Amino acid sequence: MAPRLQVALDTYDLPSALGPLQKAADEIDIIECGTILVLCEGYHAVRIIRALFPDKKILADVRIAEAGEKISRLAFEAGADMVSCVAGASLTTIQQVCKVAAEYHGEVQVELADEWFDADRARKWREAGVEHVIVKRSRDREAAGDLSWKPEDMDRVDELADMGFTVTITGGVSAKDLPAFAGRKVGIVIAGRSIVAADNPQAAAHELRTTIEQVWS
Repeated sequence: MAPRLQVALDTYDLPSALGPLQKAADEIDIIECGTILVLCEGYHAVRIIRALFPDKKILADVRIAEAGEKISRLAFEAGADMVSCVAGASLTTIQQVCKVAAEYHGEVQVELADEWFDADRARKWREAGVEHVIVKRSRDREAAGDLSWKPEDMDRVDELADMGFTVTITGGVSAKDLPAFAGRKVGIVIAGRSIVAADNPQAAAHELRTTIEQVWS
């Protein structure tokens, strides 16, 4: 099965997010209210996007590190289907978030740090109820000029998928990156700037979706 396409809305205000989103929405499976957008606009952004796109999956990328019960409940009450936690959150926090997610029939995602991975800890996340894990090429790594996906990144995708996670890849992903993942067990592809900052967001999203279907056909 081909991965789903997720758009990351990490703009500083809601109008800047909604403009490209409304153009590209037909090509998108999951809408991410990005960390920057939520920090700037609060859960109001989640509520507005839920109202405008009632049939889309929405991720509130709030990167929970603690206060898991409170932060996740606010996100789900605002209309999110999924929330994110950081890999460094305690297992207790992860368990709190998973418990709240179960109440709302929601899902939990853990975002791995750029160079951090502990297989035993990941198995405990899965036991707690975490369904999604992100493997990323960090924004800081990109800014430093490192645009490669490393062999260990690729192997991590398969290792996590074998544990039962839906594995998401992100980090400046464009259509040209995707053939490198052919045969890998990727469940979701996140694209942010390559759609949101494109001259034609609909065409950019369509290119990504078409490439996904070709690579994982």
